[in-house]
Amino acid sequence: PGAIVVLMGAALYLGGGIGVTLLINVPLNDMLAALDPQTEQAASFWRRYLGEWTNWNHLRTVACTASLAALIVGARTI
Repeated sequence: PGAIVVLMGAALYLGGGIGVTLLINVPLNDMLAALDPQTEQAASFWRRYLGEWTNWNHLRTVACTASLAALIVGARTI
C-alpha cells in the first residue's frame, strides 16, 4: 500500500509541479519576456499574465504540497 501512495505522490509532483511549470508558467514567462515593456500591448498582456500565472502557480503549490505529504506517508508505510 505504501508504494501506491509513493507513486501517487510522484505523479502529483510530475503533473502538478513539473508539468504545470513546463506547459503553462514557462510559456507565459517567455511571452512576457518577448514584449517591449514600454508598449500598451505589454501592459495589456501583463494584466492577463498576472492572473493566469498566479492561478497556475497556486495549483502548482497545492500539487507539490500534496505530493510531499503523499511521499512522506508512503515512505513511512513501506
